[in-house]
Amino acid sequence: MSSIVETMARHSLSHPDKLCLADPAKALTYKEMWECVYGLSQKLASMGIDRGSAVAVECNQSVDFVVFELAIQLNGGIFVPLEKNAARERMAEISQSVDAKLFVSKKDPNLGVPYMDINRSTDFSCFSCEDRDDSNSCGACGSCESFPPSPDDIDFPETDWTSEIMFSTGTTGKSKGVEISHGNCIGVAENVKHGTCMGPDNVELIPMPISHSYGIRRTYGNLLNGSSVVFIDGVIMIKRMFDLIDRYGVTAIAMAPAILSIIFKLSGDQIGDYKNQLDYIQLGSAPLPEEDKLRLAKLLPHTRLYNFYGSTESGCACLLDFNKTPGKPGCIGKPAVNAHFAVFDENRDPVEDSSPENLGLLASSGSMNMKGYWKEPELTKETMDDNYIYTKDLGYIDEDGYVYMLGRKDDVINYGGVKVAPEEIETSVRKSPLVRDCACVPIDDPLTGQAPKLFISLEDGASYDARQFKKFLSEVLDASKLPKAVEVIDEIPRTYNGKIQRAKLTGNYK
Repeated sequence: MSSIVETMARHSLSHPDKLCLADPAKALTYKEMWECVYGLSQKLASMGIDRGSAVAVECNQSVDFVVFELAIQLNGGIFVPLEKNAARERMAEISQSVDAKLFVSKKDPNLGVPYMDINRSTDFSCFSCEDRDDSNSCGACGSCESFPPSPDDIDFPETDWTSEIMFSTGTTGKSKGVEISHGNCIGVAENVKHGTCMGPDNVELIPMPISHSYGIRRTYGNLLNGSSVVFIDGVIMIKRMFDLIDRYGVTAIAMAPAILSIIFKLSGDQIGDYKNQLDYIQLGSAPLPEEDKLRLAKLLPHTRLYNFYGSTESGCACLLDFNKTPGKPGCIGKPAVNAHFAVFDENRDPVEDSSPENLGLLASSGSMNMKGYWKEPELTKETMDDNYIYTKDLGYIDEDGYVYMLGRKDDVINYGGVKVAPEEIETSVRKSPLVRDCACVPIDDPLTGQAPKLFISLEDGASYDARQFKKFLSEVLDASKLPKAVEVIDEIPRTYNGKIQRAKLTGNYK
C-alpha cells in the first residue's frame, strides 16, 4: 500500500467495528474513522485543498488531530503539524515558509491564512445537506448510499508524494522543515510494527505529543497493523492515565524517558500492577537513564522493553529490547527491518573495523529516511548522501551486529585524551537523593584541553554542600570522569521530549 491513509481505509473493510483511535472524550472504530476522514477530505477539497496544498494544524492531542492529518493527505495535501500553544511568531514563520493554504486550530491566531476550527470541523453535523451538492456527499444524515465510497474506488496518494513537513526545534534551537513522503511514513511504520513484534489486537497508549515525530509515528505503526491507539495529553493527571489503561485494555505504551520519570514520581511502582497486561513499552527520543531502565525491568520482568534510536530525518531506525538483552551499556540495539547502519569517519569514508577503540560517526539508510529539508538543498546535501542520513553520533558496530552510541560528537568530552560521554556522568550523578536533574558539558581547560562541567538542580528542600557533594562524586565516578566544576541552577534546559539543551549551558544556543 502506498500511504498510511490507504492502510487505514482498507482496515475499515476488513474489521470495520474494531477500535481505531480514542482519547478521553472520543473513540472511533475503523469504519467511523474512514467516514470522518473521507467526509472531511471532501470539505477540504471544496476549499481548494488538493495535491501539494500545505495545511498547518495546531496539535490538540486528540483523535480529531489525526482525522485532519489523514483527510489532508487523502487529497494529496501536505500536513504541517505544529506543537500545541506554539508562539504566534513560530506559527506565522512556518505557515509562510510552506505557503499554507489553511490554518487549523482551536482559535484563530490571525496569521493572514484562511482559518478552520478543528473542533467543529470534525463533527459531521457541520457538513449539512444544505451546504453540499451531489459531488460533495457529507454523510451526516446517512441518506447518501455512496458515502463513504469503497477504498477500492479511491485514488490514494502516490508513494513518492510529500505527505508531511515536520519542523523540529532541536537542542541548538534551529528550526528545520523535514520533508517526508508517504513511502517514508510506511517505512517508519513497518520499523515500528516489526520492531515491537506488534500483535493484531494491540492497544497502545501514547501520552507523547502527536505533533512531533515520535508520537505520530507510533500511531502510524498501529494504523498499518490495524490495531488501536489511545491518546492522552501527558501523564500529570496520573489517575486518568491508569483509568484509560483499564478502560481500553491497553497492552502497550509509547513514551519518552522524561514521561517514564514523571510516572515513577507520581505513582511510584504502580505500573508494575500491569505486568501481566502490558506486552511491550517503547521508549525513545532521548537517552534512557540507566536507573529508570533497571527499575522498569524489575517491575515488568516479562514485558518487552524497547529503546528506539532514530530522528525526525530517519525514524525508528534501531532498537533494543533491554529486558531481553541486558548488560550492554551504550547499546542501541540492532537495525530495524528497513534500516541499514554503517560507521563513517569525518570525511564520510567507511570505518571498516569500528570498535570501542576505533569510533566513527553513525549513519543509517533505508526507506524511512526523509526526502530532504524543505527548500534547503544545501542543508540536505550536508546531512544526506546516497540515501544515508549522516549523524554526529559517535559509535561503533560490534561483531554480532549490535550498534553502540557513545554520544554526540560535539558533546563528548576529550578529557586529557580520554573520551567521556556526558550521559555516563549524568547517570551516576542522578543517584544522589539531592539531585532532581543534571547535565554535563565540556569546558576549556589549559591542562587537559577539555574538562567536564556539571550543572545540577536540587530536589525541593535540599541544601547543597560543595564538600559533601564532591565526596559523593568521587564515590560514584572514576577519577578520569570527575567534573572540574559544579554549578547549581534552578532548572536544566530540555526540549519537549526531554533532550538536554546543552548548547544553552555552553552559551552556544542560537
